Amino acid sequence: MSNMSQLEIEVAELMIQSLNLEDIEPGDIDPDAMLFNEGLGLDSIDALELGMALSLEYGFQLKSDDPNIKTIFSSLRALAKHVEVSRK
Repeated sequence: MSNMSQLEIEVAELMIQSLNLEDIEPGDIDPDAMLFNEGLGLDSIDALELGMALSLEYGFQLKSDDPNIKTIFSSLRALAKHVEVSRK
């Protein structure tokens, strides 16, 4: 976890909790690895659940029609960066 920022760790913890990812610790998630498909293996339902959890925790809404949504959800690091600039 030494290469992760505090916010990346927080987002990883929220991801693990909201998606019920068993046997995974924040340090197990490579912050630059893909979250979907061959990376962490999340799917579209996971994206919805994670988006809702982020919205509740950080006070902003992710919209599926956002042209940058794939980039935002591309990795833990990208997601944390978006949280950093969007939270209220």
